Amino acid sequence: MLEDLKEELKKLEKVAICFSGGIDSSFLLFVANKVLPRENVLAIIANGEMVPRKDYDEAIEFLKENDFKFKEIIYKPLEIPEFRENRKDRCYYCKKKLMSEIRKEANKNDFENLLDGKNADDLKVYRPGNKAAEELGIISPLAKLNFYKKDIRKYSKELGIKFWDKPSNSCLATRFLYDTTLTKENLKMVESSEEVIKELGIKKVRVREHNEIAKIEVEKENFEIILKHKGFIVEKLKEIGFKYITLDLEGIKSGNFDK
Repeated sequence: MLEDLKEELKKLEKVAICFSGGIDSSFLLFVANKVLPRENVLAIIANGEMVPRKDYDEAIEFLKENDFKFKEIIYKPLEIPEFRENRKDRCYYCKKKLMSEIRKEANKNDFENLLDGKNADDLKVYRPGNKAAEELGIISPLAKLNFYKKDIRKYSKELGIKFWDKPSNSCLATRFLYDTTLTKENLKMVESSEEVIKELGIKKVRVREHNEIAKIEVEKENFEIILKHKGFIVEKLKEIGFKYITLDLEGIKSGNFDK
């Protein structure tokens, strides 16, 4: 399977990669730099309010540590009405604008082939952004070659990518009910709240916002940690701006607001 990916990249000869810092795009970028001349591989990363700062910083660190060629674009999703209003199809409009900006940056640097880290798992869930990527001619080699998340983690570990088991994260807008107005302030609230939980050693967490309520989602095996430190959590999240703090007894669920 890995050899198939290498051959696919060799055929393309020169590629720009939409780089988020997640394991999918990191794996794709790492392999591309293994099989192609470094000057023929360009990572393009977006710096925007929808990305947790820690994730962004770790992504830049990965690029610099490996001496990968990259460009950064400043992206302002809150200027997009459909994103700001958190419509159910916001991902389509956001991805269309984002990928268009990345496409411009790629073309400006003489890169025609633009790739993303979409994998086979992404084809099975609600991802309106996939349509935008297809409309813009974005190539998804991992999905095309049936790489699932488990495959990507397996090969990433073998290749020595240190964060091969890093939990998947998502746009901060996913923490809000649809049709909730998004602002820099409320995006920062959920981001800061999740960092509080991660300080306790819990890697996978979502803090969903329901008006003044913070709904904490973690794996069920981490419930004991949450309850043990409930005083600390309540104090910190109230300082951040929430009035009520709750724990979702069903545990963490990807795409919880898509139901």
